[in-house]
Amino acid sequence: MSPTTTDAGNQTPARASRWGRAARTGHAPGPEDEKLPLGRTGAYGFQHVLTMYGAIVAVPLIIGQAAGLSGEKVALLISSCLLMGGIATIVQSVGAPFIGSRLPLVQGVSFAGVAPMLAILAGGHDLTAIFGAVIVSSAVGFLTAGAFSRIIRFFPPVVTGTVITVIGISLLPVAISWAAGHGAGGAADLRSLGLAGATLLIVLLLSKVGVGMISRLSILLSFILGTGVAAALGMVDFSGVGRGAPITFPTPLAFGPPTFEVASIISMLIVVLVTMTETTADILAVGEIVGAKVDARRVANGLRADMFSSACAPLLNSFTQTAFAANVGLVAVTGIRSRFVVAAAGVIMAMLGMFPAIGQVVAAIPEPVLGGASIVLFGTVASSGVRTLAKVDYRNSMNLVVVAVAFAFGLIPVAAPNFYRDFPAWAQTILGSGISAAAIVAIILNLLFNELRAGNSRNQSVLAAAPVRIVRADALTHLREGDQLRNGAIVDCDGTEVAVVPEHCFEDVHRMIGAGEITDTGQVHRILQERQVPR
Repeated sequence: MSPTTTDAGNQTPARASRWGRAARTGHAPGPEDEKLPLGRTGAYGFQHVLTMYGAIVAVPLIIGQAAGLSGEKVALLISSCLLMGGIATIVQSVGAPFIGSRLPLVQGVSFAGVAPMLAILAGGHDLTAIFGAVIVSSAVGFLTAGAFSRIIRFFPPVVTGTVITVIGISLLPVAISWAAGHGAGGAADLRSLGLAGATLLIVLLLSKVGVGMISRLSILLSFILGTGVAAALGMVDFSGVGRGAPITFPTPLAFGPPTFEVASIISMLIVVLVTMTETTADILAVGEIVGAKVDARRVANGLRADMFSSACAPLLNSFTQTAFAANVGLVAVTGIRSRFVVAAAGVIMAMLGMFPAIGQVVAAIPEPVLGGASIVLFGTVASSGVRTLAKVDYRNSMNLVVVAVAFAFGLIPVAAPNFYRDFPAWAQTILGSGISAAAIVAIILNLLFNELRAGNSRNQSVLAAAPVRIVRADALTHLREGDQLRNGAIVDCDGTEVAVVPEHCFEDVHRMIGAGEITDTGQVHRILQERQVPR
């Protein structure tokens, strides 16, 4: 669904006047400031929650199991991460003075911190050391957000397009693994593939429907209908729904006060650098998708929101927060660009953290259903990146090399997940994320070739330079003023096609035109077809 077909296009002047408050934030009102009716806002927000729910609960599951926690404590970690993710999303999308990008960005626990946190646990420390490291490193990130945001000028389309494309491609293996299920010997399970395929088909059919409301809710409806299909096939387990207290609030500092260990803090500082890089890319990506102006100030505010939420997260038993790239894809697919929809998603997430039964129902959605819908979501992220790369000028520049090398580094973790296994922990953290690796390489190469021009050769590399083209002089003798090439055909100034005739037929066709035997271009094509000459 094209962004131009959203409800923003139906905005009335009366509604626009309600945005007067937005002007005082330093940003002119845009499509991201639209306020939809409450029902639609909630429905679209719930769609965002379903898109990222599996990802946000994965980190506390992994860390909780590695820490040897009981099932009850792991459930507490999950609830805490949901609650903190909801709060962080509201802070990012609604904003406050100097905090929050005010863009439709969903926040949640960052995967970038998983490896260092596992290393901290393996080193004999417990969750309190992780929480202490997160607090200190996030505080440093908050204080340096303004300086970090000034690299915005080093994110031209050649950089942002590359990173956005790698984000989508890096996410696709997750969707494919969800769709494949767990067959014998690691092979794909045919029933899971069938369910994922049915869900994908539902998304495509609903996207084709001419009713805008249904088309925009295609992802949410595919989750519901896909789960219905799974229930009919006996592939859904709702036995965990309703267990435990109906309402809970995660106990602050439930695992004890944070402790501060130097090595742990250093490792988490690297994670903060990675998450700030990824969040910058996500802010630029969603700004590109919604058509919002993104400057250094807006990036800095978004990074401060990230770091503020991350610094507060350990107090509620959670970890570093970052923007979720998958939800950037959802914005692109649905065309719903309102930040208040994402704020509603934050409220729903917080409720999921306090009402376990709701989260238990959402958690029951089968992975193949998530996988089938996510193929569209994640693929759309990659497509958005390709669209951005189409704006890049590749003529007589090194931009082609920048994209090629950044792609290569970004896809190493996708193609060979164990490639960096024997590298130092800091290198694994930075390069093991294809998104951060692609961003760093693209930024460095863009600086080297497009910003620091000293030493650049006038004779560009054969990899970058466009090939020299020539045209036979006699080919121009039959052209007239106003003739042009359009969609692979030559047309005159009135838009009438000029037939292209092979040299060995030219004199014969020219004679027939002079004799009045040929009076329109269609006759030329028919004659050439009769003589079996390719058009």
